[in-house]
Amino acid sequence: MNAIADLMQSAAAGAKLPLYQQLQQALRRAIDEGALSASSALPAERQLAQELGISRITVRKAIDALVEEGLLVRRAGAGNFVNTRFEKNFAKLSSFSEDMRARGRAPRNVWIKRSEGLVTPEEALRLRLSPGTPVYRFNRIRFADEVPMCLEYATIAAFALPSLDAVDDSMYAALEASGNRPVRALQRLSALLLNGEQAKLLQTREGDAGLCVERLGFARDGRAVEFCRSYFRGDMYDFVAELNAG
Repeated sequence: MNAIADLMQSAAAGAKLPLYQQLQQALRRAIDEGALSASSALPAERQLAQELGISRITVRKAIDALVEEGLLVRRAGAGNFVNTRFEKNFAKLSSFSEDMRARGRAPRNVWIKRSEGLVTPEEALRLRLSPGTPVYRFNRIRFADEVPMCLEYATIAAFALPSLDAVDDSMYAALEASGNRPVRALQRLSALLLNGEQAKLLQTREGDAGLCVERLGFARDGRAVEFCRSYFRGDMYDFVAELNAG
């Protein structure tokens, strides 16, 4: 509690923020700096309000915002906890980097391989390309706050990018710059057990639960430009989708 109070004072000194934003900033920093560890429970909202000298409405507003960001998770009857899992809206077409930055996380890549070549039979079928069509392949490990989250194996039709080197950190940013960012996609999610190589790269154990996501992305002109197969750590990632009747 002392760490949260100290961070609130720091937030108040640095800028004239509303109280709920001061608490929100303090809790976020407490998580980032390890004062609140992964899976740890926050003090009860009533206790936070009493000890910080603020209203429960202010506390609830700050916590609601962090729950919406995905930094905290609310468990009915148990309280509020630091979230160790990431939620991905399966119905929203966004990049890994965009998802992580939206949650206040720092994304980065470790490249496994970048190459160019001719389309394989599977790629030709998926991307609806003729045999012999050139493609670019990008294989990498995706990190969030230095934690390996997924392995990504992407094939991009060569017409969609000016060169192999056009992709730096964000493949979607490069596709957008060339006017070929996917605007719709077909996605398929399946469960699996991570094999030895996948587990080693993701810093987990062989046989641990994983999620495989296949995505076929289409540019605005209707052409398929991206076929991507990603392997996510099952202990860190949840995919959610909003369903509507009718």
